Amino acid sequence: MSRIRSVASSALGVHRRTLLAATGAVALSAGVGYALRPTDSQAATATGTVRPPGSGTGSAAAEVPVGASRKLPAALAPYTRGTTLTSVATPRGTSGYRRLGHGPGWRRVVRENLAAAKSGREKRRTALAAFVQLTDLHLIDAQHPLRLEYLRATDVHAWRPQEALTVPGAVALVERINALRGAPVTGAPLHFAMTTGDNTDNNCGSELEWFLTVMSGGRVTPNTGDPRHYEGVQNSGLKLYWQADDSVRDADKQLGFPHIEGFLAAAIRELRSPGLNIPWYSTVGNHDAMPLGAYASHSDSYLTDLAVGGKKLMNVSAADAKKLQDSLKRDKDPRGTVFKDFLKAHARSMRSVTPDESRAPFTPGDYLRAHLDPAFRGLGPVGHGYSTANLDAGTQYYSFRIADDVIGISLDTTDPGGHYEGSIGAAQFKWLDRTLREHRDSYAIIFSHHTSETMDNLRRDPARPNERRVGGAEVVELLTSHRNVLAWVNGHIHKNVITPHSAPDGRSFWEISTASHVDFPQLARIIEVVDNKDGTLSLFTTLIESSAPHRTDFTDLSQTGLAALYRELSFNAPGARTTLAGERRDRNTELVLKKG
Repeated sequence: MSRIRSVASSALGVHRRTLLAATGAVALSAGVGYALRPTDSQAATATGTVRPPGSGTGSAAAEVPVGASRKLPAALAPYTRGTTLTSVATPRGTSGYRRLGHGPGWRRVVRENLAAAKSGREKRRTALAAFVQLTDLHLIDAQHPLRLEYLRATDVHAWRPQEALTVPGAVALVERINALRGAPVTGAPLHFAMTTGDNTDNNCGSELEWFLTVMSGGRVTPNTGDPRHYEGVQNSGLKLYWQADDSVRDADKQLGFPHIEGFLAAAIRELRSPGLNIPWYSTVGNHDAMPLGAYASHSDSYLTDLAVGGKKLMNVSAADAKKLQDSLKRDKDPRGTVFKDFLKAHARSMRSVTPDESRAPFTPGDYLRAHLDPAFRGLGPVGHGYSTANLDAGTQYYSFRIADDVIGISLDTTDPGGHYEGSIGAAQFKWLDRTLREHRDSYAIIFSHHTSETMDNLRRDPARPNERRVGGAEVVELLTSHRNVLAWVNGHIHKNVITPHSAPDGRSFWEISTASHVDFPQLARIIEVVDNKDGTLSLFTTLIESSAPHRTDFTDLSQTGLAALYRELSFNAPGARTTLAGERRDRNTELVLKKG
């Protein structure tokens, strides 16, 4: 029998601090920005009407007109400290393993693709909203038995030397956000943070618990299996992987990677996250929705038993690795049949590890229940956008109130039929259209994991075989048909790219895709919405790094030292792409567009 379990079980309560009481969380979230309450989120089954707290959900409940209930708090002075406007991690030297240090910041670029920037707007503009986007955190259980590290035999990108340090890296990003006194341009309070998917990497319970704890606050032990020591590819003795603690001359050390005594013991040591000091919302990505981000195989007992069991494959021939990788890239194995046969064929090559039930895959329902768990509320809202209505409907999309004049819409672009590219179902597509029409008097910002160009997977949902799937081009067409859409904010491609979209009648919006926090340059993005009071709006985008220092010290294995090392290792990872920061026009920007 399959051992798939709910990650919202009591096991998730281990090492958890007592979080804020509900009343305190609501009061505080209202104080830092707008009152981002649980009732402000509208699940897929709702009409999208925002109701006041305590009004109930029945037909007799009083309705609040969109944008009629909250006022903008007093803004601070513009604040650029800790952003990439001031300084950016920059490599030293020209070859080998390169150390990082302080480098000059990235200047802001004004983009007028969709509207001309009018003079004097700096004195006229008023802030409408300010928030932070985090994306592709990829919190990794680096010892998980189903990981595909051995594909490095054919593709060096298949395993990263920094993967054991994703948790301290994410905590340092939370610390950076908490240290920001206000938005860089307007000084407005940051109203919330949104994660746009791939919060986890292997779709396993341990990673989901780590993610929720990092975001909401508490103690995390990024270790599974044997609680006493690490068991995985980095102490395997295999030269294919960086053996940080060992004297073996592995492939990465031949490129200049250091020997760091005590690295693995430090990587699995308990650490503490303060949790975000602003409310946060969550959007689902393909790595959150499916095992390894690609396989629609939650109900496969063989893969589940292997995930929680005591065997792990660490090494295969380059030829065998290429065959498996090809099946993934060519989308020939959505349900993991080829993958399962591959593992069975290499069963005798597997090494023994300590079994651990926390590595079981989680279902979409488990994902929702975990977000709704009071232990992970942090500063709210309850469910971080998701609600019991999502559970009842089996959906992972919703709308919420960002500010008086702005709503947010979080989409589920993962394809339940399998593969890592995305699409949305026809029902969600109709809901998106309806929600935008019902809130035509509010500006709208769309959030998703996939970009418009990576929504080309139209495989049918096994649970809804008669429902057609909708690709990115059709979503762009829909969004440009609504005058209130300002931006589509997403991730997935691990690269900063900002794309203007417009229709012949002048309706337009900006698509803002942000780099990941697992690959260098490890960034998140602040987005500010302002009214220029001249018939135009501006979206200011400002990238931020984590709070970890740019310079590393190989003897510093503290929580902060590991976060700094995480960044430096990601820069030096063999085969790491050097273009992920994007062009200057994709980084710190002012994006001008006409008011709808």
